[in-house]
Amino acid sequence: MAKKTTGIDPSLENAIADLLKEVGVNTEWTLTDKMKILDRALKLEALKLKMTNDDWGSGFNTDEDD
Repeated sequence: MAKKTTGIDPSLENAIADLLKEVGVNTEWTLTDKMKILDRALKLEALKLKMTNDDWGSGFNTDEDD
């Protein structure tokens, strides 16, 4: 069995990057379509931050009201 690779598929990143480029130049897309592409790009960036930052989300249960 092949070991499953971890991380984000580079082809997914490239596809989203290409869509972002197209959103900027294509005037026929609706605002809703453009926002969907931007939302996907933001979600991808959030996933990348989660993967690279081991402390991500660790402070939610801390009590800092001291």
